[in-house]
Formats: sequence, C-alpha cells, structure tokens
Amino acid sequence: MKLEIDGINYSVCVERKNNKNAYIRIKEDSIIYITVPLLYSDKKVIHILEENKQSIFRMLKKKEEKQKMEEGIWFLGEKYDYIETPLYDFEIYGNKIFAKNRKSVEKYFTKKRKEIYTEHLDYWYNQFEEKIPYPKLKIRTMKTRWGVCNRRDNSITLNAELLKYDFEKLDYVIIHELSHFRHFNHSKDFWHLVEKYCPTYKQIRKELR
Repeated sequence: MKLEIDGINYSVCVERKNNKNAYIRIKEDSIIYITVPLLYSDKKVIHILEENKQSIFRMLKKKEEKQKMEEGIWFLGEKYDYIETPLYDFEIYGNKIFAKNRKSVEKYFTKKRKEIYTEHLDYWYNQFEEKIPYPKLKIRTMKTRWGVCNRRDNSITLNAELLKYDFEKLDYVIIHELSHFRHFNHSKDFWHLVEKYCPTYKQIRKELR
C-alpha cells in the first residue's frame, strides 16, 4: 500500500491486531506503519491515512530531521565530522571535531552548554523591561519540550539538545520561558510579549517542531 504526501509516495505497512483503535508510527526507514483492529478493511485503512495526512507529514519531517541531525555532530547550528584520535582530547578544526572518544566530546559540550545557556539567559533577563524574577537555570534532556518555566521555584529548565541549534533557537526558547513569568499560559498577551523580544518567533517555532 502507498500513501502520497506532497508529491512523494510513501510505503505503508498495515498490521492487523486485536486492538480497539488504530495507531500510526514512522520508523527509521520512513515507512508508515499503521496498526488497526483485525476487521478493518483496506478501504477503512486508507480512509484513516487520508484523514491523518497532515499529522503523518509532520511525523515524517520530524523523523527526517532527526536522522539528518544524527548523521554528524551538531554544535550551534553547524554540522561537524567526528574523527576519533588519541592525539586530541577535544579540538575543532574547520568542520571537523577531533577527540579521543565520545565521552570527551560530551564532557566538552556539557561545559560549553552551561556557559552558553547562562550567558544567554543573563542577557535576555536584562533585556526584559517587565518585572520578572531572576531564574535558576536547570539543564536536562527532554523528549517533548524545549524549555520549562517553574514559577514555584523561579527556575527555567532548558533542553540540553538546544546546543545543537543556532543561537536564534536558544534565544527564542529563553524568551519564551521568561515570558511565562508574566503570563503562565499561551494567551494573546503571552505571545505579544514573546514577539516583543523575538519578532521572528513564528518561523523559529516551525523550525523547532
């Protein structure tokens, strides 16, 4: 079975199981896998796929972007070839990263991540004309969120994966979370405040999805 999306034909693998609902997922091979109840006909399956075309397209793009990001080492929006060598603990020359092992790479990134995130958080905090608390910075890897604002302990958590992206993405997430100290929702007032400090936020949001 095939499904055409944006002029591209994608293979569809149908799995019929003793389920109550249908489930759609995308694997590394960019094949669309759909699990449906045992009695669902091919016509019913096609109907479900057509109804969910936009969601499937977003899933495919996200998978493609993830694969692209994993092809090399990404640092601040730039892709580097990784070369393992005992000659360097960690060095960057041109578009190449030389390190004795992946642990050395992560050690360097952990240090730079804290420095860069702190520097940019300080900068944007000082840009805010609105009265907000100075937040504690927390960093961790999150699967579904780029940042979290916690008003109970006045903290902001930033996704460790943001180090792979350019400063524009990091700055947007920081502005987004700082704005939540004024508007703990996603109301019009909240987005107006985000736009005040990040006029291109709509485009950046699309790129981060």
